[in-house]
Amino acid sequence: MNRIKRDIVTVLLASLLICSSVLPVLAVEEQKTGVVQDTNDNTSAVEVSAPSAILMEASTGQIIYNKNATEKRSPASITKIMTLLLIFDCLENGKIQLHDEAVTSAYAKSMGGSQVFLEEGEKQTVETLIKCITVASGNDASVTMAEYIAGSESEFVKMMNDRAMELGMTDTHFEDCSGLTNSDNHYTTAKDVAIMSRELITKYPEIYNYTSIWMEDITHVTNRGSSLFTLSSTNKLLKQYPYTTGLKTGSTDKAKYCLSATARKDNIDMIAVVMAAPDYKVRFQDAINLLNYGFSVSAVFEDANIEELEKQPVSESIVSEVAVEYEGPFCYLDTSGSNLSQIQKKLIINENITAPVNKGEKAGEAVYTLNGKEIGRVSILFAESIAKATYKDYVKKVFMTYLLHKASS
Repeated sequence: MNRIKRDIVTVLLASLLICSSVLPVLAVEEQKTGVVQDTNDNTSAVEVSAPSAILMEASTGQIIYNKNATEKRSPASITKIMTLLLIFDCLENGKIQLHDEAVTSAYAKSMGGSQVFLEEGEKQTVETLIKCITVASGNDASVTMAEYIAGSESEFVKMMNDRAMELGMTDTHFEDCSGLTNSDNHYTTAKDVAIMSRELITKYPEIYNYTSIWMEDITHVTNRGSSLFTLSSTNKLLKQYPYTTGLKTGSTDKAKYCLSATARKDNIDMIAVVMAAPDYKVRFQDAINLLNYGFSVSAVFEDANIEELEKQPVSESIVSEVAVEYEGPFCYLDTSGSNLSQIQKKLIINENITAPVNKGEKAGEAVYTLNGKEIGRVSILFAESIAKATYKDYVKKVFMTYLLHKASS
C-alpha cells in the first residue's frame, strides 16, 4: 500500500512541474498578408502613353511599375471585374450554381452599350451569363446576374462596394454593375483595379476558362424560337500577345479606353492595368509594353510550405504535444537579378506552449532571408485545439498511469 502511495505522489509532482511553464511572447513582428506592396515609382522604365497605369505581379501583389496609379478615373466595363468576383464568391459559398438559370428582366434587357441581346423573360444558365460578361462584356448579362444574386442591381452594387472595402480599395466607388454609367460618383484607380483583378485570378483561377475564349456561340431561346448568337472577345490581346490569360476591357466616352490585362509566362502571373488611353490600339500596346517589361525583370521564389511540421510540446494539458502547420505558401518577387537559390528559411516557434490552445492561433513564424536580409515571413499556426487540463483530468491521468504501471509489473 505504501508503494502505491509513493507512485501516486511521484506522478502528481511530475504533473505540477509540467504545469509551471509560462508562455513567452514571441519577439517578432507579425506578418501582414494580402497587402499590396509598392516598389519605386519608375515611370521611365517602360513606354506607356496612357495617363494612368500599373503593373503588378499577382502572387505577391508587388507593384513593379506605377504611373499615376491612384488617380481616380471612370473605369467603364472593367467595373465588371468586381461583378465577376462577386459571382464567383457566390459560386464558392454555394449560393448559386453554374447550371442555375437566371431570367432576364425588362430592366436588364434595356441596357445599352455592349450587350448580347437578351430578351425579357429569357433564361440563361449562370455559366452562359459568365461567358457573356467575360467574352462579350454584356451589360444586359451583368444586370441579369446582379438581379439573380441580389434581387436588384442597387442591392448588388452595395455588395460590390462592400467587397471593395474588404479588399482595401479605398479610392473606389461603384454606381452600377457594368460601368455603363457616366456618373462622377462611379470611379476607381488603376491600383484598385489591379487589386480586384488579383483577387479574382488568384482566388478563382477558373476564371481563365472564360477569359481565354476568343469566340463561342450561345443559344437564345425566346417566344420567337431559338437562335444562335456568337460571342466575340473584346480582348484583342488574346490574338496579339501569346501569354495572355485575360482579363477585361472597357471603354466609354468618359473613361476612354481601359484594360486590365493578365498574362502568364514561366509560371509568373502579371497584371497590367491601363486607364484612359486615347484609343484601343494604345491601351493594348501599353499593356504589351508593361507585360514585356515585367517578365524581363522578374523572378519569383515560391515555397509551397506543404511539408508536415514536428509537433510541439505543450504544458498544462493531458496531451504532451500539439500539431502546428504553415498558414500558407510564401512568395517573393525579385526584380534585381538576385540568386534566389540562396534564400534561407528559419522556423521560430514559441518555446513554452501552455494550454489552452486554439486551432488557428499563431504558434510562431517562418522567416525568410536572402543575403542576410529578411525578405518576408509566414505565420505558423496551431493545427488543433488543446484544452487546459482540470483537476479531474490529472486525477484520471494519475489513475491510468497507476493501472498501466500495475499491468506491466
